Amino acid sequence: MEIAPMQQMHRQLQALTDRAEITDLLDRYLRSLDERVFDEAWARAFHTEDVTAEMPIGTVRGREALLAHIRRGMALFDRTVHLGAAPVIEIDGDRATVSGAQLSTHILAGGSEELFVSGGRTRTELVRTPDGWRISASALHVTWTRGTPPRVPGEWAATAPAA
Repeated sequence: MEIAPMQQMHRQLQALTDRAEITDLLDRYLRSLDERVFDEAWARAFHTEDVTAEMPIGTVRGREALLAHIRRGMALFDRTVHLGAAPVIEIDGDRATVSGAQLSTHILAGGSEELFVSGGRTRTELVRTPDGWRISASALHVTWTRGTPPRVPGEWAATAPAA
């Protein structure tokens, strides 16, 4: 007789669980950038096979391409700290969209100790997979910067949008 209230409670519990899992995935992703271990296991832990990622150093499609792109991009820095904030999570069944803010602090590669900081808006699309939530598309739109930007290699210039 109490089926409707139980179903409602189940939906609410599922929504809370989904939000916690999505938040954890995105927090672990940002932390992983600072830990600087980018291998196939890393890519599978966070992204779908057909992921699309739009970053200040260009847009890539596919998990392998993203892995290579992240390795190249992070090599521009000796150390980093990435922080995500103010996520707005919208869940629709097995799909979710997260909008938020990101603050990224970088020490340029080469031992110069030059600081480069950027702030921007993020939009991340996720899908529920048998292994849990995974990022299927992401975009980081930098809205401001301070300090010395990294020197982006010439071959990236054609695909890298201006910061």
